[in-house]
Amino acid sequence: MKIYLVGGAVRDALLGIPVKERDWVVVGATPEQLLDAGYTRVGKDFPVFLHPQTHEEYALARVERKTAPGYHGFSMQFSPQVTLEEDLRRRDLTINAMAQSDQGEIIDPYGGREDISRRLLRHVSEAFNEDPVRILRVARFAARFKPMDFQVSPDTLQRMSAMVLSGEAAALVAERVWTETHKALQESRSDVYFEILAACGALVVVYPEIDELYRVSLAWAGACEALHCSAELKLDAKTRFAVLLCELGSIRATEQLCARGKVPNDCRDLALVMLRLRAAAAQIPELTAEDLLLVLESCDAWRRADRFSEALKGLSACQIEQSRLEGLRQAQQLTGQVALTAEQRAGLNGPAIGAAVRARRLSALQALLVAHATH
Repeated sequence: MKIYLVGGAVRDALLGIPVKERDWVVVGATPEQLLDAGYTRVGKDFPVFLHPQTHEEYALARVERKTAPGYHGFSMQFSPQVTLEEDLRRRDLTINAMAQSDQGEIIDPYGGREDISRRLLRHVSEAFNEDPVRILRVARFAARFKPMDFQVSPDTLQRMSAMVLSGEAAALVAERVWTETHKALQESRSDVYFEILAACGALVVVYPEIDELYRVSLAWAGACEALHCSAELKLDAKTRFAVLLCELGSIRATEQLCARGKVPNDCRDLALVMLRLRAAAAQIPELTAEDLLLVLESCDAWRRADRFSEALKGLSACQIEQSRLEGLRQAQQLTGQVALTAEQRAGLNGPAIGAAVRARRLSALQALLVAHATH
């Protein structure tokens, strides 16, 4: 039995960047041997085990065979006879298909070290064509390593395009697309993720609304700038995606994309609030107090004050004048402080109390707008 460090940990060490997690491959062993050694098996479909002390993942060397369309259509074979080279061959990119022995020797049968020096993202073998998730992964790695000048190999990009044309990309399930997108959005150059998907034709399959935005060069330039600002502001991935959806400029398009793509509800709702606030900010100072109050009500600005604040942070990445955003913030804070005393509530029922609070909020906004107009 031999154990090798594999994948991203080897790649990142060679690149001189911090190793965040380590994965291991075990060659020449059976599940029973690992269980006897105290490892815990996880998952039913493939042989992955947790180390008894470190809890890192150890996988038995395996090979895969394509049996049906999509990324679920595989049968796996794992046995002590599967070699390290066979296991590495099924991986996506050469820079991810290297291993390191316990003596520190780098095993690199597919040229990963050379591709690191060439700053090239290149597929390992014909097996690349069998898994549509690899289209997303290549785009994500392109986003991650863009600051280090990595480029996707033209041959690999051509294979990705062929997979899209063959219908493989249509087999991608929304949850997996979102998982990869969420990871890509955490990179400083997340715009590259969408650009690579567009270059191979996959963007129109997974996010047609974003593909439409991409095809308008001026609009896409604005979206890229917003994503760059989002990264500089260190906004989380959910808010960065909401920023991108806000660039669509359409509530309907945002709702369609989120429904089809099974985008988490909190991300969808944040994007919708941002769209409403962006439209309101564009109309300042022409907005009346009633208009402004309706906007705040549509955003549930008082019960969901945290989301309102998060939306304003997101909009700060969208090239909107800070004075306009500050005006919206002041309006929300001022109206949020409105309350009725016990004496004022006396004799009023629920709807009447709500109407009285609304009237006071309206008066507060009218006073605020007058104060702004005089400065």
